[in-house]
Amino acid sequence: MPEGDTVWQTAQRLHRALAGSPLIRSDLRVPRLATADLTGRQVLEVVPRGKHLLTRVEGGLTLHSHLRMDGSWQVYGPDERWRGGPHHQIRAILATAAHTAVGYRLPVLELLRTGDEDRVVGHLGPDLLGPDWDPDEALRRLLSDPSRPLGEALLDQRNLAGIGNVYKSELCFLLRVSPWLPIGEVASPERLVAHAKKLLEANRNRRARITTAESRRDRRLWVYGRPGRPCLRCGTPVRTAEQGHTGQERSTFWCPSCQAGPPGPEPS
Repeated sequence: MPEGDTVWQTAQRLHRALAGSPLIRSDLRVPRLATADLTGRQVLEVVPRGKHLLTRVEGGLTLHSHLRMDGSWQVYGPDERWRGGPHHQIRAILATAAHTAVGYRLPVLELLRTGDEDRVVGHLGPDLLGPDWDPDEALRRLLSDPSRPLGEALLDQRNLAGIGNVYKSELCFLLRVSPWLPIGEVASPERLVAHAKKLLEANRNRRARITTAESRRDRRLWVYGRPGRPCLRCGTPVRTAEQGHTGQERSTFWCPSCQAGPPGPEPS
């Protein structure tokens, strides 16, 4: 699942493949960009901003993309077979003489002036893996609504950018508090911010995301994706439930024994 670490890795991969070279092919397969052509323009850089990707090209233009749940960018050599999915799922192709970047299942793809990037990312809080990281500002934003459940506050990219569903559940477990605990009742909330930064930094260069310090596939994460299985710390079955406002619910995983606070909804 793409979260801040995945997007950071994708940006590094795209930057190495495209930056400093002119595009010899530009194919943007969304209706509103059907006539847009970036061929001949040099790619200046590819940078991540939370879960957003900004590909900046000559002429003051930025191609903005977002992976959401299952989008991806893949990079291929000149003679390499494309393996990211069927051709009808391709939304973007950017090619230099040496590499081709192919965007699959991209739910967000738009071309804008680089000077207008704030229109799409200006609302984001401090980026956990970005040069703008400011733990004090992230903490201030998190605590601005003290009655909000912790899990919801962590997912709100306006508070701090880069946390998705996996890190939300894992952070709550590491702090030993329920995802339904109001953020204002979290003891030492600065530890929450520090843990978030530490986790994403530890995983930004890993192929497999790990929060437990164990490399075995079935023991890499404490609670996420483990409904009904024994908690790795105490053996209690891990629970899962939807959390969030109607229409914006996301699955949350937690251990009812290890994590103190509101128990969450009862299993249906």
